[in-house]
Amino acid sequence: MKITGRMVFVHGSNFESAMKKFKKKVLQSNILNELREKEFYIKPTLAKKLKKNSARARWKKYLDSRELPKKQY
Repeated sequence: MKITGRMVFVHGSNFESAMKKFKKKVLQSNILNELREKEFYIKPTLAKKLKKNSARARWKKYLDSRELPKKQY
């Protein structure tokens, strides 16, 4: 993983604006997500299990959204 430097210049004394721009650049570059993923080793079997569980949850959510509302009488 190659991390390049991120630079934001502070014009005048407007530090808040520069910090806001820096945070936006970091989010767009997806650096933090990569670091979080690589923080711990996940065995391939566990990764497969997590993907399968998330797919199951997405499918259940999809089915629940397509269900007709229950009668309330």
